[in-house]
Amino acid sequence: MKRVKAFVERASDGGYSVYIDLNENSLNYGIHGNGNTAREAVDDFKSAYQAMRDFYRKKNMEFKEAEFEYAYDAASFIQFYSSYFTIAGLSRLTGINQGQLSHYVNGTRNPSKKTIEKIDTSIQDFAKNLSQVQVV
Repeated sequence: MKRVKAFVERASDGGYSVYIDLNENSLNYGIHGNGNTAREAVDDFKSAYQAMRDFYRKKNMEFKEAEFEYAYDAASFIQFYSSYFTIAGLSRLTGINQGQLSHYVNGTRNPSKKTIEKIDTSIQDFAKNLSQVQVV
């Protein structure tokens, strides 16, 4: 099964979309998802994948299975995981001001490359630490 990157992004109209890289040539199909929230867009993307698989099977065509690795822009990440991370908690985790994080979610500002790297590094470090926790 091929591992394929799917990009989750906040659109300028406030909606969210998920798509695979157009240069991804290991798959024999293209899919995308849209929604009012990042979660809705990811769910729509997963539904499109299932529908494409069903379509290919009905037509007796080869369907290349894929496992998706989601890459989020800052606004989509914060919005998607907002039921797990509050902006205050994410601020404590990353050291980025809550107001600044709110601007990213609302689309009034875009994070710099350095800020994106800081968010990514903080989340990856947190995930690594969390993966080592054992509850007994």
